[in-house]
Amino acid sequence: MTQRTVYVNGDYVAERDAKVSVFDRGFLLADGVYEVSSVLDGKLIDFSGHMQRLKRSAGELEMSLPWSDETLLEIHRELIRRNALEEGMVYLQLTRGSAGDRDFAYPDASTPPTLVLFTQAKALVDSRSGSEGIRVATQPDWRWTRRDIKTVQLLYPAMAKMAAKAAGADDAWLVENGMVTEGASNNAWILTHDGVLVTRELSHAILPGITRAVVLEIAAALSLDVEARAFSVAEAQSARECFVTSASSFVTPVIAIDEVMIGDGRPGDVSRRLRSAYIEESRRRAI
Repeated sequence: MTQRTVYVNGDYVAERDAKVSVFDRGFLLADGVYEVSSVLDGKLIDFSGHMQRLKRSAGELEMSLPWSDETLLEIHRELIRRNALEEGMVYLQLTRGSAGDRDFAYPDASTPPTLVLFTQAKALVDSRSGSEGIRVATQPDWRWTRRDIKTVQLLYPAMAKMAAKAAGADDAWLVENGMVTEGASNNAWILTHDGVLVTRELSHAILPGITRAVVLEIAAALSLDVEARAFSVAEAQSARECFVTSASSFVTPVIAIDEVMIGDGRPGDVSRRLRSAYIEESRRRAI
């Protein structure tokens, strides 16, 4: 099996040789943040948006980020080149580093942060989920209340996804106080029978999705009405269409929620139109 080249704290190394300290706070305390930038035709999608969110996440946690966007872009591009990645993702993980022992207190400024990046090849455009849609199962949203920070503490989303798979679904939608917050790793949308797109408003309750922001721009260009508000599971089940957005799935139709078919149980016209427009716009903007 061909070994990927990964980036660890300034070095490009074979994945089998990649190492961080056992005292790294990302490993011990989930004290870290991350970003995922998609790659099409060997180029990065929505890169500036992902870097802006990375800086915001680090800032919210008072975490050092001593690399410029230009330097991070250079690292991303070098990894894409070394791994001959045409389509897939580049994952970036930033932690508060290792002070050499375990302690709840943040280390002082002399402790350098840990920066790791790796690539993952994946079919993004011609995916089964993109063309056929996915089924979701609802799960209680038991995450912490600062979901607007893209942290590496992903245990509960993983649990929710596994519970959804056990229920015969492809993914989970998380529900709090009877309202959908978001998917386990994506933003949730519905299209009402009046032709209005609805997605949750930005707050500490959801991640400010970069793909979500671009889809909002595309919806405006297509003269689609949009409302930023919460919606219930029942409203979603009775909607004309449902879909999710994320960097790794673009716009993906949802065809069933808790075994209740959405519409006729097939991807809807608006979802397909938004997916096609997003891919086209992403290729145009890619760097």
